[in-house]
Amino acid sequence: MNTLAEMIAASNAPAVTVRRDLHRYPETALLEYRTASRIAAYLDHLGFAVRTGREIMDYDAVIDPPSAERVEEAKLAALAAGGDALWMERMPDGLTGVVADLRFGEGPVVAFRFDMDALPVIETTAADHKPNTEKYQSRFAGRMHACGHDGHVGIGLALARQLADEKGLSGTLRVIFQPAEESARGAAPMVAGGAVEGVDHLFVGHLGCLLPSGKIAASAVGFLFSSRFAVTFRGAVAHAAMAPQEGRNALLAGATAALGLHGISRFSGSETFVNVGVLKAGTAFNIIADTCEMLVEVRADSRAAHDYMVERLRAVIDGTAAMHQCTVEIVPKSHMPGNENSPQAVALIADVASSLPGVTEVLPEWSIGGGDDACLMIRRVRENGGSAAYCLIGSDIPAVHHADNFDIDENSLETGVTLFAGIARRLLGA
Repeated sequence: MNTLAEMIAASNAPAVTVRRDLHRYPETALLEYRTASRIAAYLDHLGFAVRTGREIMDYDAVIDPPSAERVEEAKLAALAAGGDALWMERMPDGLTGVVADLRFGEGPVVAFRFDMDALPVIETTAADHKPNTEKYQSRFAGRMHACGHDGHVGIGLALARQLADEKGLSGTLRVIFQPAEESARGAAPMVAGGAVEGVDHLFVGHLGCLLPSGKIAASAVGFLFSSRFAVTFRGAVAHAAMAPQEGRNALLAGATAALGLHGISRFSGSETFVNVGVLKAGTAFNIIADTCEMLVEVRADSRAAHDYMVERLRAVIDGTAAMHQCTVEIVPKSHMPGNENSPQAVALIADVASSLPGVTEVLPEWSIGGGDDACLMIRRVRENGGSAAYCLIGSDIPAVHHADNFDIDENSLETGVTLFAGIARRLLGA
């Protein structure tokens, strides 16, 4: 299989070429070995100083790291699909983040962050789905780029290629490729590992989010506070007819908790959300389930409402466990705070976007309608005295993010490249 350098050299649309290559081989959180190794190899080819693995990720800050068996399985699949073996060896234990610097001389460090993980979604086989008609649909069963991260990587590598030979720049261009955004587990270990240390300006963008093609939102707003938990109820197994009184039904405890969680009272003046995404229990018709596993998430648009939701979540789960005489374990899986952009960074995005060809409207803000752990990077850069902002790049989509027929308008990729290149040139002195 060709390397990205070979594919891009033969292409008139590098961002689209990269996007389609990644769309064929989607990889989920902390297992992005094909994706990350090909990214690292290409950036090294361009002359960037590339860091990965423990150089820019703190393993102790990883929530729920993948097992050694899953890592090995992912590496073997990546190798078979064109992954770079040498770069994969530098990414132990699921530490697949990539940071690359290109120094032009004295001046500020300007960074751009791109997420690269996919989702556990089975891609549609519908005939009108463009990846099917154009033959770049997912070849990894049960996984799909259903949020646009393949496009984000395409933008990032096309940006790196465009600026690699730029004359008249001073300072440093940094491109950050982050794993595990979908599970909100990738940014924290990268922040702890120093991926954004020394950054003076940081920019993050997202395709789509119901913003039409041709439009750019200078500031993404509406980031939600969120927390995710893995919950395990444990009871006692018994024959469901012969001796049900001897059992302690963990399935009923979990089901009761699920209903109770979705019935948590709202918080006045704030938007709150709760979702039980997984509930698994039981082994047979006539056996009382002694174990029930649950994955649950709460979100809110304010810290106070978020903390209230977490408090009620714990009360509901503990209460239902006690009611069914079960024990329960609640394990935090991720946390995302809200986000606040730097006004000066937002103003720069708007100014650059206003002169871009193909951009029909620049909006001051647009709600992202969810969250992104890039807010941890933004917060760190701002704490260090830098400026940072998250923007949205309009892209017509046939279905909402995370749907099995999600797709992006590939014309929007070039808009993303020209936007970020314009920002880089402004700050690096062209």
